[in-house]
Amino acid sequence: MSLIPLAEAPREVLRRFIAVLTDIDDTLTLHGRLPPIAFAALDRLRAAGLKVVPITGRPAGWCDMIARQWPVDGAVGENGAFYFRYDDASRKMIRVYAQSAEERAINMARLRAISLRVLKEFPGSAIASDQAYREIDVAIDFCEDVPALPLSIAQKIADVFIGEGAQAKISSIHVNAWFGSHDKLTMSARFLKEVFEIDSEIDSAKIAYLGDSPNDAPMFAKFPNGVGIANIKPFINMMEHLPRYVTKAEGGLGFAEFADVVLAAR
Repeated sequence: MSLIPLAEAPREVLRRFIAVLTDIDDTLTLHGRLPPIAFAALDRLRAAGLKVVPITGRPAGWCDMIARQWPVDGAVGENGAFYFRYDDASRKMIRVYAQSAEERAINMARLRAISLRVLKEFPGSAIASDQAYREIDVAIDFCEDVPALPLSIAQKIADVFIGEGAQAKISSIHVNAWFGSHDKLTMSARFLKEVFEIDSEIDSAKIAYLGDSPNDAPMFAKFPNGVGIANIKPFINMMEHLPRYVTKAEGGLGFAEFADVVLAAR
């Protein structure tokens, strides 16, 4: 399957979008930073009436801040472990989890034990620097704050967790692992339904998902008008499902490119 340049997407497809779901790392960010143009693009899309929700592997601590302070309608974090939404009227943060507090504690203890094995077996890997702010998953850094390891090593790390009965997904920087049936797709669908009464089954063609790495594949499978950021290309052979469109620019510049074409179509 070849990816279609975003510039060639039909205007009627772009015009129908009612929600924008987007990964963060290397989709909104560029070289580890959030470009002002990408942050402004979030605000522009939301001001135009679209629902805007980051869907990320990043931790609960980050998502609390994102839901509270970014121009978005909420955030799904730790690869679908929860959604956070700040209610402006009541000035309260609404937190919805896929697991109970007891389940989270038991599963985290199991994940930490497996992580110790991973660090011994794969020198150069490390517990992600944002682990202290996580509530459900464990993130193994293979590329963010350590010298980059090959993607083949990231896959072997994921296989260790999978062999122990956990789920494991590879992002552009981390291997995220957790126990449970939740993922980005299940919690995104729950968020849209519970908060906005948007049915991800009925309205799948009206929901844009933007991403850049293998852990985005289930989202691309679900949403037929998915958009890959240009830096997705090294991961294509690792992905079972690909986006329909691809941006010309990388990272947050590609996200801003998406906002430009969508708003122009509207």
